[in-house]
Amino acid sequence: MYYWETTARDFHQKSSEMLAAAARGETVTVTKNGVAVARVVPIADEDVPPYPTDPIGDLVLPDLGLPDLADDETDGTLRG
Repeated sequence: MYYWETTARDFHQKSSEMLAAAARGETVTVTKNGVAVARVVPIADEDVPPYPTDPIGDLVLPDLGLPDLADDETDGTLRG
């Protein structure tokens, strides 16, 4: 595995190159004022969850058998 160290300024200017390096299996450490502050590392397939972690499409809620409330009824219920 190849290891790469870069400054925050270089990372800002060349982030796509560094992400490509991580995709090739390289580790990139980002420094600021000579101090390591972040690390970009490659991820393996097992690191990616087998399910989506962000909303996709319409949200479908289960029917709980509760009555539908009008907006003013909902507002009144929430405000007590």
